[in-house]
Amino acid sequence: MASDDIPFDRTLNAPPEEVQALSPLVRRLVANNGGPFTFTGTCTYLVGRGDVTVIDPGPADSTHIAALMQALAGETVRNILVTHTHRDHAPGAALLKAATGAAVMGCPRRMPRAADPSLPALDAAFDLRYAPDRVLAEGDGVEGPGYRLVAVATPGHTSDHLAFALPEEGGLFSGDHVMAWSTTVVAPPDGSMRAYMASLRKLQERDDVVYWPGHGGPVRAPRPFVKALIVHRQWREAAILRRVTAGDDTVPALVAALYRGLAPSLRGAAGLSVLAHLVDLVADGQVAADGPPTLKARYGPA
Repeated sequence: MASDDIPFDRTLNAPPEEVQALSPLVRRLVANNGGPFTFTGTCTYLVGRGDVTVIDPGPADSTHIAALMQALAGETVRNILVTHTHRDHAPGAALLKAATGAAVMGCPRRMPRAADPSLPALDAAFDLRYAPDRVLAEGDGVEGPGYRLVAVATPGHTSDHLAFALPEEGGLFSGDHVMAWSTTVVAPPDGSMRAYMASLRKLQERDDVVYWPGHGGPVRAPRPFVKALIVHRQWREAAILRRVTAGDDTVPALVAALYRGLAPSLRGAAGLSVLAHLVDLVADGQVAADGPPTLKARYGPA
């Protein structure tokens, strides 16, 4: 299954910094930080009325925080939840906490990784100042009037990724793990394709009726959509194995063969995705590498 076979929905009528009611319990503001990896911008969600939980306050953008405060005029922010520590999701938590006094909760604080000279400086993508007041694990929750949000561990996109279930409406705030507009970047060493696939299979077992992602609009049919993502990744891994067997022995060669017509701005992410699959293929003994699996390694049949 190619990515063109996934039923993406790239329609989103959501002007930046404009609050929109999505359901009786859920409102959304989209930060003005659109780009190749953020689509129209980061989605910040407001859950509840009067006594509110904010999910993913977004980047360190004072304009976005001001828009949030305006949308919440007359209400109280009790909790600030963070799905993962990427800088388009987490830094706004400190700004919102300073403005409201609310506790920051969610994913654990990420420690800097050991340097790998073959990889880009991916720590720059993380908010290393993120400091939660409470780390949430699988099944932990926070409550407000008429709602409860429950943490669902979904590592893969990042090692620290959490989703948050809203049982009252059958909703799941899926962060960057599942998005309606695009596949998810899985970038080693923090991102893990093995963990990502396991998290997808975990979501397949749930009965959520709608996902509210970190970017883009909702996923209205979660189970078939997640199944399509799983099949796509399996297809991609099989294609990588075929190309390695045919003689493509570097990540750039594999990207050129597998992602024809890809925009230059996305080639780096494609290379990291290929690497994530190669890490698993080497670990499973299906592919050999001339050393640790990195962007600069050479690969061949095992």
